[in-house]
Amino acid sequence: MSERPTPDELAEAIEEFLAGEILPTLDDHRLRFRMLVALNALGIVRRELARLPPEDDAEQRELAARIRAGDVRAGTLAQVKAGVAERLRIASPHYLERYE
Repeated sequence: MSERPTPDELAEAIEEFLAGEILPTLDDHRLRFRMLVALNALGIVRRELARLPPEDDAEQRELAARIRAGDVRAGTLAQVKAGVAERLRIASPHYLERYE
């Protein structure tokens, strides 16, 4: 149930875009320096992400398996909503705020 793209994949995509498409177009030395600083900071973030332990999604996998098997217990909808809300708080908090 791991979410895709992962935080590292997102950071990598940003890094590739900035380094490959934006940096080469910067003629202003100040902006170029600031972009290099930003890319270095993004590299630090990626290395920090790599040090984190992998997310334990066993509970979500078990829930999904039970739902697929038709074992929908009391409280399942609330559990699913809580999981979706947790992911939305990261991915799109403004979307979630409209429904709280």
